[in-house]
Order: sequence, then structure tokens, then C-alpha cells
Amino acid sequence: MLYLIDSNVLITAHSTYYPIDRVPEFWEWLHHVAEKGLVKMPLEQYEEIEDGSDDEEKDLLYAWVQAKGRKEILVLDEVASVDVVQLVTITGYAANLTDDEVEQLGKDPFLIAYGLVAPANRCIVTNEVSKPKRTRQNRHIPDVCKTLNVNCCDAFHLIKKLGFSTSWKS
Repeated sequence: MLYLIDSNVLITAHSTYYPIDRVPEFWEWLHHVAEKGLVKMPLEQYEEIEDGSDDEEKDLLYAWVQAKGRKEILVLDEVASVDVVQLVTITGYAANLTDDEVEQLGKDPFLIAYGLVAPANRCIVTNEVSKPKRTRQNRHIPDVCKTLNVNCCDAFHLIKKLGFSTSWKS
């Protein structure tokens, strides 16, 4: 299974429970599983982090993604098909979204499109939670994934599945 990470997984991990300067083992492990090809981040999601603060001294997550060779290891080496992204947008959100609504979707349809390419072998990892009553551009990733039969889980499922612990090296 290839786990495709939403940018919110890294942002939340760093800001909440695995700060880079306090739990470096998590970030070493994430680099390791990405190197093994078990975890990847679509370029569109990587850019959401990269487009944040560019002050490496203040933003440790930005510094982490900018580390030499990290992008090549972490980023999925594929380009999203426009047709698949459109399918995700039309089927998962709504067929008649306005330009403003499409803008509100951000890059989520790209993430789901990469999962839709090989739904039996890929899983979207996001911190968004299901909110099935939401509609149109307000739908959450787990609900769109369910509509399109794409595997989806949260960061804690990923950590459990791939066996992270602070002593993962031993």
C-alpha cells in the first residue's frame, strides 16, 4: 500500500504532537518510510507547505521539507491527470461549482486523484474528519474518498500500520 499524505498531516504533526525539534525520531522515520516508497506526498500538497513561511529559523517544518534531497524522496513522481482531477471534482464535490467554490477546494482534488489512479494500492492520509452532511466545496476528503471508493485514513492509522515508535531504528 502506498500512503499519500495530505499537507495537514505534516503541519499538524509538527505543530501539535511531534514537533520537529522535540520528536526528531518521527521525522527520521517519515523520511525512512518515504525512502522505502511506502509514503509519498503529491507535489501539490508539498507545495502547500513550501508556500508557507520560508524562514527556516522560525519554521522548522519548512526547513525540514527544504532539506537537501528531501523533496526527491518525499514527493510522488507522478503528474495528476487533468481528466482524473476533473472526475474527482465533478463526482466528489459537484458538477457545477463556481470559480470561487473551485478555489475553495484548494489542492484536495489532486490528492484524491492520485489515490483514484490505483485505489486498491493507495490510501489517502489526512487529518480531516468525515462530515457527511457537508456539500459541494465544503465536503471533506474522507467523504469524497468514500464516494469514489478511494482508501482513506488518518495519521494515527498510518503510524500504527507502518509501525512508528521513538525506538523504530532498533
